[in-house]
Amino acid sequence: MNFSRFAAGLGLVVATATTGHAQNELSNFTATGRGGVATTFASDYQSIGINPANLGRIGGATVAFTIGEVGAGAASQSLTRPQLRRFITDTNQPLTAAEKQALATAFNSNNALNVNADATTLALAVQLPVIGGVAISNRVRTAGHVGLNKNAADILFLGKDAPIYTSTAAGNVPLVSEALAGTELQFAVLNEFNLAWGTRLVDLPLFQLSAGAGYRYIQGVGIVDIRVRPGDLRAYTSMSPVFDIDYGNLVNNPSFNLKTGSGLQPVGKGHGFDVGLAAEVGKAVRLGLAVTDIGQMTWTGNLLTANDQKLKRLKSSGVGSYNFIKEAAEIFASGTDSLFQYQTGQDRRADLPTKLRAGAGVRLSEYFEVGLDVTMPLNRVAGNLPSPFVGAGLDYKPVKWLRLSSGLTGGAGYGFSVPLGFTLVTSFYEAGISTRDVAGLVTSEHPYFSAAAGFLRFKLGGKSQ
Repeated sequence: MNFSRFAAGLGLVVATATTGHAQNELSNFTATGRGGVATTFASDYQSIGINPANLGRIGGATVAFTIGEVGAGAASQSLTRPQLRRFITDTNQPLTAAEKQALATAFNSNNALNVNADATTLALAVQLPVIGGVAISNRVRTAGHVGLNKNAADILFLGKDAPIYTSTAAGNVPLVSEALAGTELQFAVLNEFNLAWGTRLVDLPLFQLSAGAGYRYIQGVGIVDIRVRPGDLRAYTSMSPVFDIDYGNLVNNPSFNLKTGSGLQPVGKGHGFDVGLAAEVGKAVRLGLAVTDIGQMTWTGNLLTANDQKLKRLKSSGVGSYNFIKEAAEIFASGTDSLFQYQTGQDRRADLPTKLRAGAGVRLSEYFEVGLDVTMPLNRVAGNLPSPFVGAGLDYKPVKWLRLSSGLTGGAGYGFSVPLGFTLVTSFYEAGISTRDVAGLVTSEHPYFSAAAGFLRFKLGGKSQ
């Protein structure tokens, strides 16, 4: 497989539509400033994918809408800040022998690289009498995760000179599932159209309970999902024509469902659902519970799968430049020098990255709110969290026109983080910029580059929150 424009394609997806394992809040600049703590904070259309029951709250804006809320992040628990930065800024720079050795060591980690980029292109929420709150949105989510064992990291950067090949030169060649056990390489791009609804079920003076549900129609733009366990290899890819992949002789196979064309032509489709509850106790305490991304995707276009097999020796010297996505995909996917022998297929079903969210918050006034969040992955698929997320967040308005957000968060493959966000607030307009981790922008170890922004968020009628 020739991924000659893989990285360019990814950039095109993010730029025209706008993904670590993914969390849903990077396109929500207010939640990003709290590190993703949002289960009780989120309101109006920002409740989509977090807790649709929050749409049943009474007292918020009658109409809220936005155009173009975007965010992106890249983090590593094993790379240094200069190493991670060069993968972002120096993609055409070749690797020296010393750099290849250093990266082979650094990528021997179950969280060597997590990247994601989300974008809400358009969203609208309306409060209707009797019915409750209704919201719609279009959002593109991209997510990637790289976790490699020592053999996989050596092969990736040293190629044919990796030590595993020397130790097996006598002919005792292991299976891929033995040599690469613990390796994960995942990437997904989803274009989704959301509809959510929330309504109040109980309305007492000191207790209110709301319920909500959400539905999304999902177009699959691309996926790479490679997971290796002892005795078990699971690997498949399905990529849109926007990635400009050359499948060679595979296109002549009658079982290969070739998709051609231009733009974000989908190669898969699916349906997802969210359900949630939200309670308000007294005048200050808020509680939330939700399950998100229930459902499945069916991938059909340009689908390739691989089964367990003897470890192949590469012909090349491995990744030779900082264009990591392109070159890693050529080695682990179906290129002329791939580790795996892929077969064509007609369709493959995959679960969505289902998550359980629970949160508690205290809204002391319209100027100050604090909250705790826990998000747990309910399955292990491309795009889900590798581990539970735990966070504490706060919103504080030192003056009426400025809201500051921060907190402490950990888990989800990103380690300990200190988020920060700034939002300009008026009675009808909000604009802001935020990051998931202030320290990760500048520290050498455990770097985390992230930013989210929105400049066209409007809230009309009612009492904005």
